[in-house]
Amino acid sequence: MNTSDTERHDEAQEHPTKADDGMQMSVDQTFDADAFLNGLDAIYNAHKAKSNAEPYLLQALTDAENAGDEAGLLTVLNETMGFYRSQGRHEDNQWIIQRSIELGLKMRIEGTEAWTTTLINAATALRAAGRYDQARDIYLQALESAKRTYSPNDRRLAALHNNISMLYSETGELQRSETELNEALEILGRATTDPDTDLDMASTHTNLALVLLQEAQQSGGEAATAHGKRRGLIDEATSHAAKALDIYIKGHLEHSAHYASALAGYAQACFAAGRFRQSVESYEQALAVIDECYGNDTDYYRITAENLEQAREEQRKCEDREESPAQTKTKAKTGDAGMNEDRSQPTAHASAMSGITLAKAYWEQVGRPMIERRYPEYAGRIAVGLVGHGSECYGLDDELSQDHDFGPPFLPVARQKRLCLIGERLEADYESLPRDFMGFQPTPRTPRSQGAQRREGVFEIGAFFESITGFTKAPAEDKPHEWLLMDEPTLAAATNGTIFADPLGAFSKTRQSFKFMPEDVRLSLISRRLGMMAQAGQYNLPRMLDRGDGAAAWLCIQKFATNACSLVFLINRPVTVGYMPYYKWQFAALRRLSRRTATRLKNVCWSLKTLLRLSSAACFGGAAFGEGGKGATDVTSQVLQTVEDICRDVVTELREQGLTDSDETFLEWQRPYVESHIKSHDPVLRSL
Repeated sequence: MNTSDTERHDEAQEHPTKADDGMQMSVDQTFDADAFLNGLDAIYNAHKAKSNAEPYLLQALTDAENAGDEAGLLTVLNETMGFYRSQGRHEDNQWIIQRSIELGLKMRIEGTEAWTTTLINAATALRAAGRYDQARDIYLQALESAKRTYSPNDRRLAALHNNISMLYSETGELQRSETELNEALEILGRATTDPDTDLDMASTHTNLALVLLQEAQQSGGEAATAHGKRRGLIDEATSHAAKALDIYIKGHLEHSAHYASALAGYAQACFAAGRFRQSVESYEQALAVIDECYGNDTDYYRITAENLEQAREEQRKCEDREESPAQTKTKAKTGDAGMNEDRSQPTAHASAMSGITLAKAYWEQVGRPMIERRYPEYAGRIAVGLVGHGSECYGLDDELSQDHDFGPPFLPVARQKRLCLIGERLEADYESLPRDFMGFQPTPRTPRSQGAQRREGVFEIGAFFESITGFTKAPAEDKPHEWLLMDEPTLAAATNGTIFADPLGAFSKTRQSFKFMPEDVRLSLISRRLGMMAQAGQYNLPRMLDRGDGAAAWLCIQKFATNACSLVFLINRPVTVGYMPYYKWQFAALRRLSRRTATRLKNVCWSLKTLLRLSSAACFGGAAFGEGGKGATDVTSQVLQTVEDICRDVVTELREQGLTDSDETFLEWQRPYVESHIKSHDPVLRSL
């Protein structure tokens, strides 16, 4: 599961700078900081942060500067830091961070609460951006400042320990992280009057649960003692996560943005304990709260959605495994027949293990120790994951997938400068790692997974993405022709899979950049899909059936189905749901997407299945399938009606998204309406 900071609640300081904090105020005070903060609170309380917060903040920056109010300006900068961080806009945040610190030094507010708060907010924003060395340095400065400016029982001191724990968690220093959280709980225990309804304690319980789950994940080993330790950590984590939920429910705060963090933490604990149904339910609730509070175009929503899909996939696989005799035998051997086995760990029956689960276990137990031992100075600078071609990267592999290109690989990637120094040695050490792992051995490699198209081994970050897409990084927004050179399956291969470790965030940033398809390109592709669906399904299919050309009619159905599948992914936005994979896995991916609660056009999947089933009878007779004789009028009319039903659903969705105001169901005629929303004048984006 993805354990990035979006699943933990970091505690930025609210409304940080006031005149009585010892700051020098301008004589000409025309900026009202209190009114600004009240207005910002109103935006957040109305859950309109996504659309209204940034214009409000930018205007406030201008107003404070024009008023010459340095204290007010620092207040706005601190709030802007928190907003950009919550939206995952880390690059935009860098100049805000720098400006805040420079302004604080200019105002000479060292030794005040305002300076402590500014340092905390800056460090937290740097941590969220993956700039861990800078974040550590500023957090330590903040802690020293806090000891001078906060009382020992001050909640803000507990919040600081909470945030420092997140830094240690993300850099793999889990014992330090746990220590910081226990310190936070002690402070809150002294400060609170009612621990059963204290929201700060709820956040800390959630964070402690996630750290304990990380420790459980890294405990490793197959011995009974290791298994017992892991199970104990998971049980302790579940207890903390459940306690956090309890606090929110008792306080009737189920619509609080922080409630989503508690739900996601509990979901992750359930996942680790093998209780996948509860995990799915909690992730679904978390997504609903995130969507309500922040919208669905944030890192927070995307990562939680990815975790939900993993939980659903493991739930399905678990249902199959529970009836497996080999699974029962495994449980009996460990002596835990009465214990719900931790199926998220690499102890399940080998043939039922997914490729990503196997690769992650191989990395944790074999790869990571090798890198830490042989390259200690680079251990915190190398990213590792399983991304690219192969069913396991899509989470769609099964036992049939294990007959070729399957085994326990992982993918170490690094920047060019580091690779020049250690690349050859690292590649040799990687190749020398044992390939027999947890009962798996490498299966035969197909030619397409070797040489320039190899799927594992050591890569430079840019070279890895270039091997898949032809580009070392995603094209710029103003280069639509370059985006259109990459088809959706190519983009799917570049953005799928799971990242196991990325201390510097460089690999994640590049991978994520390919998910951010420019809106003009997305709209252009939607228009193209509408055109082909109209041409193949609404126009040529009935003509080919009337001619009695079954082969041509079947090709029309295939073309219509492929474009309809693509349209569903595009309508739901690739940045949220990913891209449509290549033909072999298109329908499996569409089924998975259509089972999600908030998916748009989810019924298209089942309509396409009906269309493909009936196509045999409509095109070639299909008597053996009990669908009637060749050219049977009822089947042909059902096929054509299914096509029209799909097109009608598409038009309804286009209207709901504001992409058209026309009711015309012939999709070709919808293209001008969609293309009217394209802002660029580049002709490559428009139909002739």
